Amino acid sequence: MFSFKEYSREIVVTIVLFIILMLLRVIVAKLIRKFAKTSERLEHRTNLIIKYVHILMNILVLISLIVIWGVDTKDLFITISSIATVIGVAMFAQWSILSNITSGMILFFNFPFKIGDTIKIHDKDFPIEAEIEDISAFHVNLKTKEGEKIIFPNNLLLQKGISIIPAHFHEEKDFFD
Repeated sequence: MFSFKEYSREIVVTIVLFIILMLLRVIVAKLIRKFAKTSERLEHRTNLIIKYVHILMNILVLISLIVIWGVDTKDLFITISSIATVIGVAMFAQWSILSNITSGMILFFNFPFKIGDTIKIHDKDFPIEAEIEDISAFHVNLKTKEGEKIIFPNNLLLQKGISIIPAHFHEEKDFFD
């Protein structure tokens, strides 16, 4: 029979953990939105990053709850390592998906270009000069001067040299053409 007295410590710690989770989710979301506003990131990109961070926080809380409620840590680590192994084997063929998601987060927080910028991707076989139309979790949508739409994977964007072409450069170039 379940007794509140017997599990009062676990119940209190669980409630406190959920309150902390809710507060952290609000604080982290506000911090990410503030960063996005100061660095001129788009709203849907911001929401995607917030979603990723919330998933990570939920996983950490779930693991904490398992420990709080007395699951043997040895069994917990065996279970987690088994699940990680299965996921790792299953995702090995899909490494590019994880790589693109990670690259998308890096592009959000660290790269100096944004939607609307014109960039030149330095690729010896296929150089590209285009305007960034959108940056999603997996790829960047580009549009060339000729109107060609190019979808470029985020992980490749991090691997190539990139030049950001200033807006005034296009005006001067059009003036001389």
